[in-house]
Amino acid sequence: MSPRRRIVLVGVLALLAGLFLPGLGKWVLGMLWLPAEEICGLPAPGLRLACDPARQLDNAIPQLVELVLAVVAVVGVWGAAVWCLRPVRDLAEPIAHVGPQNLGYRIRRRGRDELAQLSRAIDQMMERIAAGYDGQRRFAANASHELRTPLAVQRTLIEVGMAQALTGEQLELLTAQLLQTNERNERLIEGLLALSESDQGLRSSTPQPLHEITRAVLAAYQDRATAAGVTVESQLAPRVVMGERVLLERLVTNLVENAIKYNRPGGRLAVTVGRTPALTVANTGQIVPAEAVAGLFEPFRRLARDRTNQSGGAGLGLAIARSITQAHDGIIAARPLDGGGLSVDVQLPVPH
Repeated sequence: MSPRRRIVLVGVLALLAGLFLPGLGKWVLGMLWLPAEEICGLPAPGLRLACDPARQLDNAIPQLVELVLAVVAVVGVWGAAVWCLRPVRDLAEPIAHVGPQNLGYRIRRRGRDELAQLSRAIDQMMERIAAGYDGQRRFAANASHELRTPLAVQRTLIEVGMAQALTGEQLELLTAQLLQTNERNERLIEGLLALSESDQGLRSSTPQPLHEITRAVLAAYQDRATAAGVTVESQLAPRVVMGERVLLERLVTNLVENAIKYNRPGGRLAVTVGRTPALTVANTGQIVPAEAVAGLFEPFRRLARDRTNQSGGAGLGLAIARSITQAHDGIIAARPLDGGGLSVDVQLPVPH
């Protein structure tokens, strides 16, 4: 029986008890107790001495009966409350034993009552928790793999250098390779820290000129774009958003850096700031399959499978951009362009 039906049943019984118990008590009292007025009206010698105490006792008996009925009512209400809440107690016991080792547990209670709705809500919550836990586990495994590969490369290079005497040219090459691997580790660690900070949300939210932030980032990356043979085009309309300047700079920087890094010689980079979407970064480049676009926002997900040569990237650029956008209550989406390349749209709320 559902808790709602149990409560309704207890309420009906309490109403009936309130209507009939007083009359039932009086009837029982009349059957078991003879009032003092009737006793004192009998023609019996010596009865007058007992009439006054009898009248006092006659007045106390109804109060005693009412007290007993009140105690019975309290006990009945307590028992009824325990009975009504028993389904909730039965539901709480298995949930209390849920942990990381059994996140697959589901209640799967059928019905349309409140308890069934609560059970379905708990099952949905468990689905989200399990998905988040699996995501964190995969993230840790991928991060370990990403760090282990360059560390293994470093160890091999060091062992090669120690195994034999190197010429000046070989020593210079070995040093350059070690430095390159070390820089990649630094970028990976910095990316992990940035992703962790953006996942924590905003520390403060103030009006920020997105067009000015974007203009400054483009100016900082102009030389890199020129060296890569990429033409930069921009349309920066005034646009103010609420958020943190440092995180917004990181958002624009990651999108622009990715657009240059995965472009082609003689390619194009187009950056637009407007109202809707707030920011668009489009670039030419290799063909991006439509089914692979959503996965690019996952950490360490790239079109190339090689973990040792991704043009210096750590595979966290779009993941950090998504985390920063979500921290600003925005939406980020990407779509492949005809002829190759990618267009990333960032929608941010308009300040009131």
